[in-house]
Amino acid sequence: MGRMAGGYMNRFLRVNLTDGKFTEEEPSEDLIKNYIGGRGFAVKILFDELKPGLDPLDPENKSIIATGPLCGTRSHAFGRWIVSAKSPLTNTFFRSVGGGEFAAGLKSAGLDLIIIEGKAEKPVYLWLHDGKYEIRDAKKMMGLNTDTVQEMMKQEIGDSKAETACTGPAADKLVKYAAIISDRRAAARGGMGTVWASKNLKGIAVSGNNKVPVAMPERFEAAVGLHTALIKRSEPVAGFSVTGTQTAEFMNVPGLFPTKNFREGFLPNFMKIAGDEYTKLRLKKTACHRCMIHCGSIVRSPKGSKYPDVETEGPEYETIWAFTGPMLCDDVSFTIKADKMCDDLGIDTISVGSSIGFAYELFEKGIITTKDTGGLTLKYGDTEPARKLIMMIANREGIGDILAEGTRRAAQIIGKGSEKYAMQVKGLELPGYDPRGAKAHGLSMVTSNIGASHCIGYSPQELFNVPLPRSVDRAATEGKGRLTMLNQDSTAVAETAISCVFQLCFFTMTVGTLNKLLNSVTGVKEHFDIANLWKTGERIFNLERMFNARDGIAGEYDTLPERIVKEPLPAGASAGLVFELDTMLKDYYEARGWDPGVGIPTKKKLEELGLGFTVK
Repeated sequence: MGRMAGGYMNRFLRVNLTDGKFTEEEPSEDLIKNYIGGRGFAVKILFDELKPGLDPLDPENKSIIATGPLCGTRSHAFGRWIVSAKSPLTNTFFRSVGGGEFAAGLKSAGLDLIIIEGKAEKPVYLWLHDGKYEIRDAKKMMGLNTDTVQEMMKQEIGDSKAETACTGPAADKLVKYAAIISDRRAAARGGMGTVWASKNLKGIAVSGNNKVPVAMPERFEAAVGLHTALIKRSEPVAGFSVTGTQTAEFMNVPGLFPTKNFREGFLPNFMKIAGDEYTKLRLKKTACHRCMIHCGSIVRSPKGSKYPDVETEGPEYETIWAFTGPMLCDDVSFTIKADKMCDDLGIDTISVGSSIGFAYELFEKGIITTKDTGGLTLKYGDTEPARKLIMMIANREGIGDILAEGTRRAAQIIGKGSEKYAMQVKGLELPGYDPRGAKAHGLSMVTSNIGASHCIGYSPQELFNVPLPRSVDRAATEGKGRLTMLNQDSTAVAETAISCVFQLCFFTMTVGTLNKLLNSVTGVKEHFDIANLWKTGERIFNLERMFNARDGIAGEYDTLPERIVKEPLPAGASAGLVFELDTMLKDYYEARGWDPGVGIPTKKKLEELGLGFTVK
C-alpha cells in the first residue's frame, strides 16, 4: 500500500512482551478506508487476532493503544487515545478513552497505534522515542502510586518532557476495574489497567519530534476555522468552560441523580456539591492537548473540612456522583479525597463508588454484617467507611477482595439474594444517570457492547434539551430505538478521530463537521462522503456486537437490574417512572436491522456493512 497522504504516521508498533520483539507495520488501505482510526482500528484488529473464548487475563489477549488521524494537528479536542482489549470485568470487547497529552506524544513518536501482546517474565515498562524502542525493568515501581511511577520513568529515561501512562497498585493486585493513568487523566473503565498488569506491563513513555502530515492544508485550515467558530459561539460550551463537568445539579433537578444504589433519583442538599462549590476551590484550569474548552480543574479541599488540603485534578461529574449518591453524602472534601485516592491507586471511580454503594445496601439489609466488613459499620451519610473500602478494594483486603471483582461477580460470591442489588449491565457498573428518567440514554447503556457506559451513546437531547435532530421528551418511549442508534453510531465514528464526547453533547462537532476535518487532513476519497462516515460508525458498532456474539454474549445480556425495570422512582421530577425495557428493545433491534430473537445483526445487515467475514 502506498503511504496515505495525511493524518497518519503510517506506522503501527507491535510489541511482543514474551520474546521482547518490536515489529513495525503499516496500516492497510482497507483498514484506513473502512475503519478510519481509533476505536475502528482497535475493534478490527481484536476481532481478527483474538480467539473466541479467550480468558481476558491470558497472555494471548492484546492491548491496543490507538490514536486518530486528527490527533497532533491544529484541530481542537481530538488529542485523545483509546485503549482496547477483551475486558476482565465484562468478558466483552472494551474500549476506554484517555485524555491529556499522551496521544499527541504517540504521534510525535511516529506511531498511530501500539499492539501489545504476550507477557513479560517480570514487570517492565516501554520507552518509545523517534523510532527507537526499549523494554525496561519496572520491578521497583510495583506498589507505588501512579504519580511516582510516571516520575520514575521520566527520571530513568532522562526526558522530563516525555508523555507517560501507567498502572497503579490496584492493577498490581489485578483488581478487575484497574485503570491506566496518564498524568492525572484516566482511561479508567473496564479493567484495561488489569490487562496491562496481567502482561507485567507497568507503563509506557513516549516522545519524539515527528509532525503529522496534512493532505490538503488550505482546506484543512478552513475546516478548523469552521469548527473553532462553532465552539466559540456555543453557549453550553461557555458554561462548561467555567464549571467543567462538575455539574451534579443538572442531574438532581430532573431527578436523574441515583442515590442509595439506584433506589432514588435525588440527593438532599445537592447544592452542596454543585459546580460553584468546586469553582470556589479551583487553583487553576487544565485542558487536554489542543482543546480550547479547558474543562479541567486543579482543586484543593478547604481547610477545616473533614479531608482538608487535598489537591486533585477534577473531580469530574461521575466521580462526584460515585462518592456522594451511592452512600448518600454531600461532602465536597470527600469527593476530592476519593478522586485523589483513585488516581493514585489507578482505579475506576465509577466501579469503586458503585461497588461501595452496593455494599452499603447489603449492610443495611443485613446480607453482610460487621463480621464481613472487618468491623466497618456502613451507615448512609458516613464517608469514613467508604474511604477505608477504597483502600481495601485496591489492596484486595477483607471484603475489598470480593468487591474488587465488580458487583456482578461479588454478588455471585456473596449470594443470599444479593444479585438483585448489583447495579450493572454486562458486568459494568451503571454510571451516574438513572435510566428510568432518560429513556434513550438508558437504552444505550442496555445495548452498549461494553456494558453500562454513558459515553457509548450519550443522549444530549434528553439530558441537556439539545433539539438535534429534534426535541424529545426524555420520559417517552416512542422513537427511542432510532435515536439511540443515531447517538451510538455518531459516537462510534467520532471515536475514530478521536473526539471528546462532550463535542457531541454540545453539537460543536457534528458528523458533518468531522467530515470536513477528516477529508481535508487525510485526502482519503472515502472520507469525503458523509454517508460513508455514518456507515463507518454503524460498521464499528456492529463489529463490536459480533465480537461479543461469538463468545455467546448477545441479546439476553441487553437488560437492566430488576430495580430499574420494575420499581418506579419514588420522588422528584421523575417520580413514577420505570424503564420499559421490552418495548424499547424491540424498537431498537428493528432500527438496527438486527434479529430480535437473538439481538445480533442479520446476515443481510452484516453483508451490507462489509462485515460478511463475521458470518459463521
